[in-house]
Amino acid sequence: MTKQAKRGFLPTDERDFGEKNLPKLRRAAEEVYFLLNHGYPVTSTTRFIGDHYLLSERQRLALARTVSPEKSILSRMSRELTDIAGKTVYIDGFNVIIGLEIAFSGSMLFRCMDGTIRDLAGLHGTYRLIPQTDQAITALLATLEKLRVSRAVIYLDQPVSNSGRLRGRIFELAENIGFALDVVTENPVDAILKTKPLVASADAIILDECRNWFNLAARVISDNIGEYDYIDISPGC
Repeated sequence: MTKQAKRGFLPTDERDFGEKNLPKLRRAAEEVYFLLNHGYPVTSTTRFIGDHYLLSERQRLALARTVSPEKSILSRMSRELTDIAGKTVYIDGFNVIIGLEIAFSGSMLFRCMDGTIRDLAGLHGTYRLIPQTDQAITALLATLEKLRVSRAVIYLDQPVSNSGRLRGRIFELAENIGFALDVVTENPVDAILKTKPLVASADAIILDECRNWFNLAARVISDNIGEYDYIDISPGC
């Protein structure tokens, strides 16, 4: 495993998301929210507002990932389940595990308007296991057992490097679990998850189309870490 221990972190993040910049980011989020509610697309909206407030690329990405139009938020919340005992859950593997690696690194996570937890990490086709990977997997499995799911299917994006190694490591750590587990490398994962009856992901594209979803990363963090110092730039926070 690599010695990298701060997944999803850049040195400029301390400046971009420090206390001094949060009021400006929240004002920008209010304006992004207003424009999204009036039908403007997220890419051009965050670019326009980002230019106005002279935001960095990371700050613009944070706006795009944390702010959603009210219609989407209400739709997602109406399909969120809070009890998944006895059910099969289909998990967006990299999406959930990377978020948990970041949490166990004590790095930066955002509480989003739809209740999900998102990060600014980008795969770009590459992934390496880090020291926090085992912690993330172990915590994920422990929470799934606590939730009393009957079966979990973890999907990993096949083209991403080391997806096979991650698959093997999950099975190694899952030796004594009390539920059925499968770990599948597939492509494209997003398209597959959209068709499943119950998914665990924070990907907005998946959440907008799936039948039901569970806020798994947030639950794992709550169960295994407790209170987390999430960054919240949502309007009105």
